[in-house]
Amino acid sequence: MHLISVFSFPSQALPSCRSVVKILQPKERLALARFTRAPFRVKMYLSYERSRRNGGKLLAVYRSFVLLVIFLCHLSSAFQPSSPVQYWGRSRGDILCKKGSSSGSGPPASKGFGFGAKKEAKGDKFKYTGRLKPGVLSPPRDVPADILRPDYALDGMPKARDPPLPWMIEVKSPEDIAAMRASGLVAREVLDAVGRQIKVGMTTDEIDSIAHGETIKRGAYPSPLNYQGFPKSCCTSLNEVVCHGIPDVSTKLQDGDIVNVDVTVYYKGYHGDCSETFCVGNVDEAGKRLVKVTYDAWQKAIEFCKPGRPYKDIGAIIEEYVTKEGFTTVREFCGHGVGKVFHTTPNILHFKNSQPAGVMQPGHTFTIEPMICEGTNKHILWPDKWTATTADGRRSAQFEHTLLITPSGVEALTGRLPTSPKFFWEV
Repeated sequence: MHLISVFSFPSQALPSCRSVVKILQPKERLALARFTRAPFRVKMYLSYERSRRNGGKLLAVYRSFVLLVIFLCHLSSAFQPSSPVQYWGRSRGDILCKKGSSSGSGPPASKGFGFGAKKEAKGDKFKYTGRLKPGVLSPPRDVPADILRPDYALDGMPKARDPPLPWMIEVKSPEDIAAMRASGLVAREVLDAVGRQIKVGMTTDEIDSIAHGETIKRGAYPSPLNYQGFPKSCCTSLNEVVCHGIPDVSTKLQDGDIVNVDVTVYYKGYHGDCSETFCVGNVDEAGKRLVKVTYDAWQKAIEFCKPGRPYKDIGAIIEEYVTKEGFTTVREFCGHGVGKVFHTTPNILHFKNSQPAGVMQPGHTFTIEPMICEGTNKHILWPDKWTATTADGRRSAQFEHTLLITPSGVEALTGRLPTSPKFFWEV
């Protein structure tokens, strides 16, 4: 899932945001407002007075520059909010695979980097919106040297690059598809193994330990581990956490919690990505309804998919359904293409949009992973630069599949098995 990049320019060179708006025509202002609201943001500082002193010549240059930035923002996509450094899945293209002995990197346990029951550092003045607070991480987990690693496993930085245009989407070959079915099955088996063991009192680090062990047991690499520096093997997003929650030894699942576990595996050169939101113990009716509505919206979006349909229409289906049910959909994070590369085109927005993300064709593989909230769809980013929580502290739920467009429709490569744990509404 990913969020859009923020562009920053030196104050000496370029107008203030307010001045930029003055430069633009009404239609251009509307376009800028759309792209700066979500998911595209542009942060510019220009000198409007300077342009006026130069007889308006620089004004035309500034206006052209702003329009160019808008266009570039329209083509850009990155994953991590409010941070020019940390991205969840920025790089795209073919993965350069490596085998090595490193276990991935992450802050040591003493750093208290993650979320848990207690604040680790004294004087932490960050305003957390719910009960969760930064917790303590366990040491990095080892990956056997004989397991194939993605290109970022050693240094945290993906080497692949984006296609030049957002509608340029790789069509997978029959060999690619067969490999992705295998990676999707491994991801499903790992997620199911976690789901069977979710219970009151276990820590999110225990969830990560299960996910890591089940992944390694199948000869796969846990894709999140050291991706852009992410320190763990899965994401555990509890209650108000929208996404990218970092497992830690401090957070214990409590009766009535909901927790999303996001699992991705790198198996034989391909990523398989899926997640589900689990109910812990006795969840109240409001929480169950949030989870069920999220699931239903996600399923409606999947059912829409088939050759010839535009990717941009997925978001409208999700937003219209959840809005009718009294919920909101997060705008800053989205689904993505997946294959040899963890995140690539197309970008799947989960709200009504006009993004030129292309048209579905047989052989396209991507995720749909809406994050649906009880209250506001606005989020805040924790100091760890990963954990995104709702701005009002209310709960959020999510589901995700890796999908394949087939000649006749769509196939969930991470689809549930007859042995998968049942949802509460199936019991």
